Amino acid sequence: MTATTTSHPLAALDTPAAVIDLARMQRNIERMQQRMNALGVRFRPHVKTSKCTPVARAQLRAGAEGITVSTLKEAAQFYADGFNDILYAVGMVPAKLPQALALRRQGCDLKIITDSVASAAAIAAFGREQGEKFEVWIEIDSDGHRSGIKPGEAALLDVARVLHEGGMRLGGVMTHAGSSYELNTPEALAAMAEQERAACVLAAERVRAAGFPCTVVSVGSTPTALSAAQLDGVTEVRAGVYVFFDLVMHNIGVCTTDDIALSVLTTVIGHQVDKGWAIVDAGWMAMSRDRGTQKQAHDFGYGQVCDAEGEVLAGYVLSGANQEHGILSREGAPDTDIAARFPVGTQLRILPNHACATGAQHPEYHALAENGEVATWRRLYGW
Repeated sequence: MTATTTSHPLAALDTPAAVIDLARMQRNIERMQQRMNALGVRFRPHVKTSKCTPVARAQLRAGAEGITVSTLKEAAQFYADGFNDILYAVGMVPAKLPQALALRRQGCDLKIITDSVASAAAIAAFGREQGEKFEVWIEIDSDGHRSGIKPGEAALLDVARVLHEGGMRLGGVMTHAGSSYELNTPEALAAMAEQERAACVLAAERVRAAGFPCTVVSVGSTPTALSAAQLDGVTEVRAGVYVFFDLVMHNIGVCTTDDIALSVLTTVIGHQVDKGWAIVDAGWMAMSRDRGTQKQAHDFGYGQVCDAEGEVLAGYVLSGANQEHGILSREGAPDTDIAARFPVGTQLRILPNHACATGAQHPEYHALAENGEVATWRRLYGW
């Protein structure tokens, strides 16, 4: 197993560079969309993973309806690029309401979310003041992982009442079972998917029983979306990282390394032979500091090493990273032949721990087609 410097379609790129394997990406898109179609729900992908218009368009071409964003900057950019049905899936604060208003006044069908009476009251007051009927969804806590109102809490109906009586459009309820990232068996994932579904459906039933509208019941994470046995009562699913997958998802068990569509192209720039290290030009500025596999069954360091064609070099990982330097080493015993195996100038590809975090380090992607053609796709960079 020796990496070489033979020519490949990406050889002319300056490294480090973010690379999308388009065949893998399209396969991932089709897999998720077919599953959502079989479960009878709309699919609203979360575009924070790619922050890239061509990727999002591929998701919509496959059958997705609408998109989810994590910042209003994302919402503005995707709206400018022709996307209209947008959910801003982060709790709304008063300071951001003018941005949301500006987007809606431009014609964007922007939905916002809240999980507190205080936030709901601020939205309603600002909306009345501006003559704007914001569409607002209530965030539900289905697993104690992050934000949201528990489905049985009295606060759920208090928020619904403030929005509805305040003249806003109460669009529905939504949740995200982020604790699914801590699981790694089909049985546990299926149970979490059912817990997520049941919690959000219960919340919707309570809102409706209290006499308030609740059309949308939105759930989702990549692990639960791919593990749900049924989604009765759910109207739509959201998921994001599935489009690229990553090593965390591999460890969870919802993909293989052959499904991971995002990698970082890097070049060997030196060695520490006594330590069994090859030094590459992809450090944490290229890979991110995300060490999401550290607490999982298999720790991949800062990423799984592949050859320039994207084939996994089993046992070799990016075991350490400085800002611009990555340390490539073999798991277990040091490789005393590291310099011969990976000569200076060798190009390699590193699979990331967390595709969202790694993508965020790069202003553009190099999209590699099966025929060897490489396109450059702009990415919404930063926040």
